[in-house]
Amino acid sequence: MAEHNYDPDIYTLSDENGKEHTFELLDTLEDGGNFYYAMVPVYDDPRDSISGDAQLVVLKAEDDNGEEMLVTIDDDEEYERIGNIFLERLEDYYDSDEEDDDEGGEPS
Repeated sequence: MAEHNYDPDIYTLSDENGKEHTFELLDTLEDGGNFYYAMVPVYDDPRDSISGDAQLVVLKAEDDNGEEMLVTIDDDEEYERIGNIFLERLEDYYDSDEEDDDEGGEPS
């Protein structure tokens, strides 16, 4: 069986109060000239990730004087639309992984 090396893209972001939070990047999306990021929280204790809600965090990239900043999406319609796109893409990805595993093939 082939060994898979997986190095996740980890981001440490500060909220509006200056508190740092760590996230793993799952997917990115360009839509209408905007870039979006789908992430899940990373916990110091791996048991917390199992027992916690695997909450999908969707952020939007904005330019702040030439520096990219990830911000929450304030528009409910935009958030719902982009969130649903990410959920469908992630569901398709994980469904195809399970099918590959069931067939004894390599995950994509």
